[in-house]
Amino acid sequence: MSAALDNRLRGAFLAPAVRWIALLGLCAAYIQGGLTKALDFPGAVAEMTHFGLSPAAPFAVLVIALEIVASLMIITGRLRWLGALALAAFTLGATFMANRFWEMAPPERFGATNSFFEHLGLVGGFVLVAWHDLDARRRS
Repeated sequence: MSAALDNRLRGAFLAPAVRWIALLGLCAAYIQGGLTKALDFPGAVAEMTHFGLSPAAPFAVLVIALEIVASLMIITGRLRWLGALALAAFTLGATFMANRFWEMAPPERFGATNSFFEHLGLVGGFVLVAWHDLDARRRS
């Protein structure tokens, strides 16, 4: 690849809009999940009950707040590292709670296994966002 093309691609890829879109994509499921739970609070309470969280209503409020506020922190850059670590911890805990593939028989095991490892990828992505944000703060 020529140096000129390499520089153009690097410049396009490193544009602030690309970073913002990537962060929005990383947070999209949490924004959607938080808004859906907020708009269907009885459904959110039922979900908490399904996973054995009690009292369900306060847990639903906390999850809604976490999903929306931490996502906004990441997207806006305000304490991005903290929002990213909060969603990483939440996702890790929720993954072990909701995707217990080792307790399932086929064919349910297949989907739960995929979901488990996909969520571990999200955790890694959030940790990487936190790392980059903290590293940038250290350098400035």
